[in-house]
Amino acid sequence: MTELNKAVISASEAILGRKSIRAFKDTAVDRAIVEDIILKSSRAPSGGNLQPWKVKVISGQVRDKLVSTVAEKMASNPVGDGSEYNVYPPELKDPYRTRRRVVGNDLYSLIGIAKEDRMAKFEQVSKNFTFFGAPVGLIFSIDRQMEQGQFADLGMFMQNIMVLAREAGLHTCAQEAWAIWHQTIRDVVGIPQDELVFCGMCLGYADEEAVINELVSERAPFEEFVEFLGFE
Repeated sequence: MTELNKAVISASEAILGRKSIRAFKDTAVDRAIVEDIILKSSRAPSGGNLQPWKVKVISGQVRDKLVSTVAEKMASNPVGDGSEYNVYPPELKDPYRTRRRVVGNDLYSLIGIAKEDRMAKFEQVSKNFTFFGAPVGLIFSIDRQMEQGQFADLGMFMQNIMVLAREAGLHTCAQEAWAIWHQTIRDVVGIPQDELVFCGMCLGYADEEAVINELVSERAPFEEFVEFLGFE
């Protein structure tokens, strides 16, 4: 494969410029660019070189079929097939619970959804299942035999994709929301039962005029999560 994307931004710029995009243009993404990103991302580290990640890259009719199938089912079953794992711990403690609440409030406030407007919130969440309009969707799965260490490996593979997408002028949004439609995803894109459907991801060109894309989630102070020991 030829080198398609020469670095025009630094790794630091790509990492700092990555954010969750929730409104995309319908501009098509060249398959060769996506292949290049994923091939490079497969250099992610993994314990014992297991390389446990699996990804279905969908576009066109397959993407549209998944979106329409979920929309049809959601009309009578808004909770989906039921997630096969806990996206968040059942009893999420602080500071994590507060961080989740704050980013949610920031998002809804930005787009003018009142705290008590549950229907508007549901409609916004449901946009996950359109890939927020992105022309490319990625569905990540992992063999059920794998343990916590291999989920970390899968996460590093995904992070590579998100950072390299920025290098290519693209944006992403990682979507654990797709986990609640695991069986529907299996039926449409052909993921075997011995693999757990972990999450989805949008890939495309951001709609720069969409207000929702102005959201930049806050980060904890450096001193809150870092401790240096033994340095002079």
